[in-house]
Amino acid sequence: MDWHIRFGLFLAFFIPAVATGRATRPADEAPSAKAGESTPAQDQMSGSIEKAAVTFHTLELPDGILPYRATAANMLLKDEDGKRKGSMFFVAYDRLSRPIKPHIPEAGESSKVSASAPAIAEDSPAARPITFVFNGGPGAAAVWLHLGTAGPKRIDLPENGFAPPPPFRLTDNHETWLTYTDLVFVDPVGTGFSRPAEGEKAEQFYGVTQDIRWVSEFIRLYLTIYRRWSSPVFLAGESYGTTRAAGLSDFLVERHGIALNGIILISSVLSFQTLRFGDGNDLPYVLYVPTYAAIAHYHGQLGDNPPPLDQLLPEVENWAIREYAVALARGDSLPPADREHIARTLSRYTGLDAELILRNNLRISAGTFQKHLLSRRRRIVGRFDGRMTGFELNPGAGWPEYDPSLSQFLPIYTSTFNDYVRRELNYDSVLTYEVLSDKVRPWKYGEEGTGYLTVVDELRQAMAKNPALKVMFASAYHDLATPFFATWYTVNHLDIGPLRDNIVERIYPGGHMMYHAASSRIRLQQDVAQFIRWATIRDGTEAETPRE
Repeated sequence: MDWHIRFGLFLAFFIPAVATGRATRPADEAPSAKAGESTPAQDQMSGSIEKAAVTFHTLELPDGILPYRATAANMLLKDEDGKRKGSMFFVAYDRLSRPIKPHIPEAGESSKVSASAPAIAEDSPAARPITFVFNGGPGAAAVWLHLGTAGPKRIDLPENGFAPPPPFRLTDNHETWLTYTDLVFVDPVGTGFSRPAEGEKAEQFYGVTQDIRWVSEFIRLYLTIYRRWSSPVFLAGESYGTTRAAGLSDFLVERHGIALNGIILISSVLSFQTLRFGDGNDLPYVLYVPTYAAIAHYHGQLGDNPPPLDQLLPEVENWAIREYAVALARGDSLPPADREHIARTLSRYTGLDAELILRNNLRISAGTFQKHLLSRRRRIVGRFDGRMTGFELNPGAGWPEYDPSLSQFLPIYTSTFNDYVRRELNYDSVLTYEVLSDKVRPWKYGEEGTGYLTVVDELRQAMAKNPALKVMFASAYHDLATPFFATWYTVNHLDIGPLRDNIVERIYPGGHMMYHAASSRIRLQQDVAQFIRWATIRDGTEAETPRE
């Protein structure tokens, strides 16, 4: 898989326990199970959960105090004979109905909740939505969505979402999704602290179908151990995580009888044909043009008086589909005069020289755009966020040497999470936390000769089998990894008839991690909240489709 399909995400910082309201609860304070019932603790004792660290916190929001429990642990994965195959690390947050009185450990007392202590009994936790969250890569841990937008803590960034200088820190996240759904951040095997068991072959986890199988098993186990089978269930994925989520949507129904309420797809890729530049596939060249225009507009490369972005993009999209796609389809039969016209128009929309466009046979890849848009300034454009730029190390190279929108953020998420998980969540491990790992490669994308990977059919089937399933697509204007017009194309080729009304699409300023920008993070949180309310409406209650 090309490096540019990899995505990944985010980390945390120390805040004193008393100041944050963090507390641990000793085992003798834990409520006991009712007669005949097992508890999460008993499941831990039977070997389903390993190294569980449970802490209690409060988050001060503008409209009140949000108390919550955090659980950082490993879920053990086994085959039907009980043989250990691997483990998946997760961090789960459950909103509580009341704050937990802080318990300050005495000298010599462990600050961690005992593995025999069950979770606190809450008022109707099963009625509360639960969202399983993961990133992509393949090879990315869930830290990006965790500390970037959804969790109760987030990395502290300036308003524009650009990377600050070190040292990095976390801050309270007033836009946390925990206000309306419990959250489980899942690191698939090979990412985070998740690993294959000793002696087990890694390739049984590292592939499209293998990954879906084991993540679905994690979800089944979690719902069982923590008694959440009656909860409204959601998935949230970013980048390749959207590929995983779409595949899971059908597999969960077929394999485990789990019908989802909704899926949140952030910076999505369901059909890899929309992204893979190459001979014989003109589709990406067409679908990337509106993103090129948005980035060139941001950097002032479209002349002295370009129209506002909301006027420019519909014009570009219309031209790309109606004229540019047709011109590329004609190939060598396109007359020279028409070729010149296409090159001049594409130059006007992208800020690139018409001569460069002609030399590239009217086809501009994302890497070519990154390399040449600001080459006169000796700057390269970020792939994950085209608003960001970096110094061009080798002007003579044909490809950008690095991605300034990834290289600057990887240390932020790595350092903050490693501190947060140990200092505030009390989870101890000497393992490397794999934020964005190559160890999952080679990733098996499917059988040779079967064409481009697509999970469009899986999503279509899931929506047909479960007509209540709702889907939200969230894209960004300046994302060169998963362009917003490719998402538009995919949605409009789902062929699901009236079930199209179960889909909402949103586009935000910013890059692949659009939530880095404060305004987009706030709007994303509002949109996700509205989506979850819409997807959990009971029969007989009217609810309008969320609008822009």
